[in-house]
Amino acid sequence: MTEVLFYHLQGMSLESVLPPLLEKSLERGWRVVVQSTSLERAEALDAHLWTYSDDSFLPHATWRVADASDQPIILSIDDGNPNRANVRFLVDNAAMPEDSDSYERLVLVFNGDDTEAVAAARESWTTCKARGLDVTYWQADERGRWQRRQ
Repeated sequence: MTEVLFYHLQGMSLESVLPPLLEKSLERGWRVVVQSTSLERAEALDAHLWTYSDDSFLPHATWRVADASDQPIILSIDDGNPNRANVRFLVDNAAMPEDSDSYERLVLVFNGDDTEAVAAARESWTTCKARGLDVTYWQADERGRWQRRQ
């Protein structure tokens, strides 16, 4: 069964949160697709993942490269799965993929400071619950550590 994690960003940027989550995914041996909603955003995330830290490396590419199937992390703007990922991150209000049942885990990251993003996350939560998916809600504490909330 697909597990769906809702990460509520409050006073945090996607750029600060995404790299550590991707690092943990790779440590677990997972293949990942990160789906955003625009070409500009995908390109900005691509550039950020190359430069976010001097002492870390996240091997990744965009969906447009010829060897996308070989990449452990793919940045995309559509709902395809070019690298046979078992984990999919949905950012910038990206819609749940039609093949959501094919993933072990979906990670919906939403901006808690954006009322439209919160409304979209609530709608996705309701839909996932109605489909019988295992959903959890995560929010960072005052130290920036992720805590599972009820």
